[in-house]
Amino acid sequence: MSRERAHIVGEKGICMMKGRILVAVAFAGATLSACSGGEEEAAPAATEAAATAAADPAAAAPAATAVAADNTDTIDGVAFASLTGDAAKGKTIFLQCQACHALEPGVNKIGPSLAGIIGRAAGSVEGYSYSPANKNSGITWSPEKMFQYLENPQRVIPGTKMAFGGLASAQDRADVIAYLQSGGN
Repeated sequence: MSRERAHIVGEKGICMMKGRILVAVAFAGATLSACSGGEEEAAPAATEAAATAAADPAAAAPAATAVAADNTDTIDGVAFASLTGDAAKGKTIFLQCQACHALEPGVNKIGPSLAGIIGRAAGSVEGYSYSPANKNSGITWSPEKMFQYLENPQRVIPGTKMAFGGLASAQDRADVIAYLQSGGN
C-alpha cells in the first residue's frame, strides 16, 4: 500500500473511531436522561444557575464556614505543642512570605505588617485594609491559631485576601512561628 493511501486510511480509521466514540457518548447521555425520572424541570434551573455563575463567580460559590475562633484543630491532626520551632529555619521559610509581609512595625505591603502578630487581634494593624472576613473573625493570633491558619488560610478565614495556599509541613509552620516570635532575629 502506498504511503499516501496509508495516510488516508489512517485518517479514515481515526474518523471512524471518533464517530464511534461520539455515538457511544450520545447513547449514554440519552440513556441517562431517560432514567432521570422527571428531572426535566431541573434543567432550566441548572441552566439559570450556570448563567449566574458565569456572570458572577463569587455569587455562585457556596459560602465556606469559618473555623471557630477558639478552634485550633489542624487538617493534618498535628498539634503545635508537639513541635519545637527553629527560628533560624523559620527565617528561611519566611522568605516566601516577604513578598507580601514585613516584620517591621507599620510597614504594610500587599499584606499587613507581621510585627508582634502573636497575641494581636486579627484585622487590627493600623493602615491596612483587611477583608471583612479577617476583620470580623474574632481571632486573636495565638501560636496555636497561627499554626492552624498557616496550614490553610482560606479554611480558617474563608474570604481572607491572603492568596497563599498554606504550608503543608507542620514543622515548617512551627519554624515560621518561632521566627515571628523572635521578631525577625
